[in-house]
Amino acid sequence: MKFSLRFNNDLPAKDYVKLAQAAEHWGFDQFWVSDDLFLRSAPVILTAIAAATERIEIGTCIVNPYTLHPAEMAMMAATLDEISGGRFNLGLSSGAAEFLKWVGITPERPVTAVRETVRVLNRLLSGKRAFINGRFLHWTDEAYLRFEPQRRVPIYIGAMSPNMLGLIGEVADGGLPLLLPPEHYETVLPYISDGAARTGRDVRDLDLAACIWCSLAEDRAAAEDVLREKIAYYGHAMSPLIWQRLGLTQDDFRAIEQAMMQDNDKERAKALVTSEMLRIGVVGTARDLIAPLENLVALGARHLSFGPPLGPDALAAIEIIGQSIIPHFRRS
Repeated sequence: MKFSLRFNNDLPAKDYVKLAQAAEHWGFDQFWVSDDLFLRSAPVILTAIAAATERIEIGTCIVNPYTLHPAEMAMMAATLDEISGGRFNLGLSSGAAEFLKWVGITPERPVTAVRETVRVLNRLLSGKRAFINGRFLHWTDEAYLRFEPQRRVPIYIGAMSPNMLGLIGEVADGGLPLLLPPEHYETVLPYISDGAARTGRDVRDLDLAACIWCSLAEDRAAAEDVLREKIAYYGHAMSPLIWQRLGLTQDDFRAIEQAMMQDNDKERAKALVTSEMLRIGVVGTARDLIAPLENLVALGARHLSFGPPLGPDALAAIEIIGQSIIPHFRRS
């Protein structure tokens, strides 16, 4: 079993070093930081983490080829892998259209864009030239890194839609499928498996992180409050596959989006989050988390990934998972 943590890039930059050091102490294998628009820079955060840790792997979850050019992705990935001593994983996808529209970008041909990006990154990070004349990328034979990368950095694809989930199976080393709610794993795994089968790969060879949201604390109301805030910020940008699993549509999140994004009224936005929406994550204590995780393991999950908000006190949540959850599943 593998265990990882995922954080949004919305915390004070100095907090991430403490969180990553705690994660390393408690036996987590990976530490991922998102690179959402207009928040803090994930590559900068990960550089600080790399300098302050020794064992834990680090990664972006996720960057996209619309706001970060694939050539610059390769530069960033090879440099972070060098700084971290071979501990960097590159998480990428097409990005959320609901956020990209803020900067006037419509993510056209998202699956093609990610497929071609993975293709050129694999070549660049193997020290090769990356000529391509594709539908998204058009590069000459002069596209290559002018320094030698340490290795071909592993590439993970973040996914919510059926086609992007299939692309994990086709071309990636690993996947970061969002399981909102956790039982969504049984919905997404067939898409990934079908993608692997199309290219003659075995899905068991991929590192598929079962990415859930959780909020852990003895004070259930406090734990629920911070999960409400995450749902208020991200709910409208999720995929139809997730909304359908919850019995919802994007329209159900529009009033929340208005309150959160346009009116800047966080408290009203949180109050509009319904009980159905709260099913996106797991709220409560370690005991509340074990049963959903056992269901994931029974479905075949071999990598459990815990995502934001984690809890009202993220350091305490890391300790809870490290003391109670990781030993439970490593003994199983």
